[in-house]
Amino acid sequence: EGEVFLEHARRILGDIADLDQLLTRSKGTPKGLLRVNATLGFGRLHIAPVISRYVSQYPDVDAQLQLSATPPPLTDDQFDVCIRFGAPPEARVIAKRLAPNRRLLCASPKYLKAQGEPKVPNDLTHHNCIGIRQGDEAYGVWRLSPLRSPSRDTEAVKVRGNLTTNDGEIAVNWALDGHGILMRAEWDIKRYLNSGRLVQVLPQYQTPDADIYAVYPLRHQLSTRIRTFIDFLSQSFVRFGEKSG
Repeated sequence: EGEVFLEHARRILGDIADLDQLLTRSKGTPKGLLRVNATLGFGRLHIAPVISRYVSQYPDVDAQLQLSATPPPLTDDQFDVCIRFGAPPEARVIAKRLAPNRRLLCASPKYLKAQGEPKVPNDLTHHNCIGIRQGDEAYGVWRLSPLRSPSRDTEAVKVRGNLTTNDGEIAVNWALDGHGILMRAEWDIKRYLNSGRLVQVLPQYQTPDADIYAVYPLRHQLSTRIRTFIDFLSQSFVRFGEKSG
């Protein structure tokens, strides 16, 4: 109970700091509590380093990063900023697009040499597909549409496999070990595709986009610490894209 009270008190102090900066029209150093949520692997790999650099530049901000397999409801008052894949449907929040993001199918050369490479989406039903249970997405159904087809008809393929996890990093490691075909965000596997440790499967097909967004409540749109953190995130993703592009 004491920790809950302390966090609530710190959030109130942060809101007071925001109000003080707004009333005085100050554009000075951001301060107060910043609560950030992100998914497990992506948060560990990409968001944690950004927060490290942010608090080095703005030491008056107290940052908390919580990683979760499933994004929390946006209506909850647990976080100030949530990193999401795909634009949220809620109208009571602000969604800042940080970067484009595709989901790609991939497998190790070892697996493809042993099992063959699928040529059309339905071939996936004859392969071992690594499953990831995250969020509200339909589990075990992969949706693919041809890149160059005028109709762009989407095929929903029910895939199966003997390995399932709620952690994307574990799933990537299983794919690297040669256990099967994986659908994963390009941001998480690009370095393995570039090195040849993973190979893109069915490159002539695309999956639904999952662009990366920073989502925050409307009441935070004038907050100095939220605004500077969102700007810091955006600049970091631009620089990362330039380096990896």
